[in-house]
Amino acid sequence: MDLASYADLAIELVNTHDSQADHLRDLEALRDLLVIRPHLGGRLTHRDLDAMRELRAQLRGIFVSAVAGDEEDAIDKLNTLLMQHPVHPQLSGHDGLRWHLHLNEGGSIQDRYAAWAAMGLAIKVSDRGLDRLGICRADGCDRVFFDTTANKSQRYCSDRCAGRPSSVAAAHHPARTSARATIDAAAPAQRRLQGDARKTEIRDGGQ
Repeated sequence: MDLASYADLAIELVNTHDSQADHLRDLEALRDLLVIRPHLGGRLTHRDLDAMRELRAQLRGIFVSAVAGDEEDAIDKLNTLLMQHPVHPQLSGHDGLRWHLHLNEGGSIQDRYAAWAAMGLAIKVSDRGLDRLGICRADGCDRVFFDTTANKSQRYCSDRCAGRPSSVAAAHHPARTSARATIDAAAPAQRRLQGDARKTEIRDGGQ
């Protein structure tokens, strides 16, 4: 079992909230989040919903601190989650699969989700580095991601966001346009000066 893959749980939960809406607005939304992971499901209550929203805020805080370059704060927040929600590994066999390792089969929804997500993040961070945690730079998007590029160059959560102009690029565009216009406007005068200088050279040379 690839424990590092559980870092996706953290990303999926954090990204249920963005600048446009809260996608973890009710119990049905929570069920949708857990539907592909039935081992993390069960009977859900509004207390579970509140707890998952709290966990979401804690996980986002790790990404925010990492992106801000505050490594100690990010690691402290992650260690806090690891201590609050310790893992309890056990062997499990289901759906015709061989015996394999599972974590925290018991406890509340939040405890199980937090234990798996925090463990996945911890393994990813220890293996690839804290600077792999990112927040999308596209305007109007604050989704988080784990940078898997070879040169740590990922800046957006998706190709869709990568194709959108950012406010930084937009701010620079008028400056580039103005500079280009200034150069173009000066070009005729520059050519005239060069032409006059060339005529003078020819005339002087003929004397």
